[in-house]
Amino acid sequence: MTKIILPELGEGIVHAQVVRWIFQEGQQVTRDDDVVELMTDKAVFNIASPGSGTITRILCHEGAEVPVGAVLAEME
Repeated sequence: MTKIILPELGEGIVHAQVVRWIFQEGQQVTRDDDVVELMTDKAVFNIASPGSGTITRILCHEGAEVPVGAVLAEME
């Protein structure tokens, strides 16, 4: 299992809001595909898939505020 994690975003940024999932549970992704769009008080950005596989579980749904380091989703 591979985890998609909210990385460190910059100095002073401790959380982000999930805007939308580009891929949903059960969908195939390849390494570096943008899978989720996030927003901070400074910018909107995408998180890329750390590998190829299927998204098996989304843990942070659209609208959720998540801390840096949180697991956003799992993939196999």
